[in-house]
Amino acid sequence: MTDVTPVHTRPMASRPPRPAVRHRLPQTDDLVVFLAVARHASFVGAAEELGVSPAYVTKRIKAVESALGASLFHRSTRRVVVSEDGERAFHWAQRILDDAGSLIDEISQKRQAPRGLLRVCSSFGFGRRVVAPALSALVARHPTLQIRFEVSDRLIDIGTEGFDLDVRIGDEIAPHYIAKKLAVNHRVLCAAPGYLERYGTPRTLAELGNHECVIIKERDHPFGLWRLRAGRREEAVKVRGWLSTNHGEIAVQWAVDGRGIVLRSMWDVGPLIAAGKLVQVLPEYRQEANIWAVYPTRLETSAKVRVCVEWLAEQLGTLSPPPRGRRAAAASKGALEA
Repeated sequence: MTDVTPVHTRPMASRPPRPAVRHRLPQTDDLVVFLAVARHASFVGAAEELGVSPAYVTKRIKAVESALGASLFHRSTRRVVVSEDGERAFHWAQRILDDAGSLIDEISQKRQAPRGLLRVCSSFGFGRRVVAPALSALVARHPTLQIRFEVSDRLIDIGTEGFDLDVRIGDEIAPHYIAKKLAVNHRVLCAAPGYLERYGTPRTLAELGNHECVIIKERDHPFGLWRLRAGRREEAVKVRGWLSTNHGEIAVQWAVDGRGIVLRSMWDVGPLIAAGKLVQVLPEYRQEANIWAVYPTRLETSAKVRVCVEWLAEQLGTLSPPPRGRRAAAASKGALEA
C-alpha cells in the first residue's frame, strides 16, 4: 500500500467583498434640462427654451446619464430619440420635480408667494385676448413667478407635453385631470344683418345645411359638425361653407363681413351682438362651452398652479353673461329691423 502524504497548502487570504455600485442622484437642475431635451427631441431646442448654450445642455445630459449609469437618448446627426431607459427616467423626473415643488410649498410656508416656472397653454383667440392679459397682471403681482405661455389650435395633452395648466373652452375633459370651472360660457349661432337680409334667417336647425356657414376647426369638436342643445334636446347638423379656418377671430370677422353663419362663444361675439354687428339666429339653440382650468392631479397642491387658477377665476368672472331666451330673440329681431 502506497503511503500518501497530505500536501499542506497556505490558507488563501480572504478578499474583501466588492463594494456595490452606487449611482449618484441627479441634480434637480439637470433633470429640468433632461425633460426639456426629451420634450423637444433636440438639444438645440432645449437650449433655446432654457436660454442656455447647446454645449451646456450636452454637459448636463452627460451628468444625468453618468449619475444614472444609463444612456437616455439615441443620438444621430438629424434627431434625438428618447431611449427605453430615457422613457422611464422621463416619468420619474417629472414626478421628482413636482414632488420637490410641492415639498417647498408645504414646508416653506410660502404658499401665498408662488415661485418658479409655470407652463400655461390655451387656444388662439381666447388665449391672446383674455388669458394673456390676465397672466401679465399675475406676474406683476408675483415677481417670483415665471410664466411660459403657448397658444395652439389643437387639444394639448398637458401631462405628456410638459404643461402645468391648460385654460380650455369646452366641457369634454379627460377624467385623469383636475378641472376647475373659471367662467360660464356657451356658443351661439349668429350672422351679420346684411347676410340675413340677402339669404333669409333659418327657422330650424336643419335649414343651416342650406346656408353658408363659416366653419372653425375647434380643438375639441369634429370639423363641420355642429352639436347644439335646445333645452334637454341635443341635435347635430352637418354644415358647409366656402370659408373655414382654425382661428376664431378670423371666422368672426368673416361673419361680420357677411360671409355666413358662425358658431362662436358668447365671450367673443356678445359685444358684437350688443352693437348690432352680428345677430343671433335660432336663439333657442346653444352649445355648452364653459371655461376651465385643467391640470394634472400631481400638481393639485402646487402653490403656483393654485394661485394662477384663483387669479384667472377672479379675472374671467368679469366676462359678461349672454342674453338668453326671449330677450335674445327680441335683440335679434330688433337688430334686423334697425
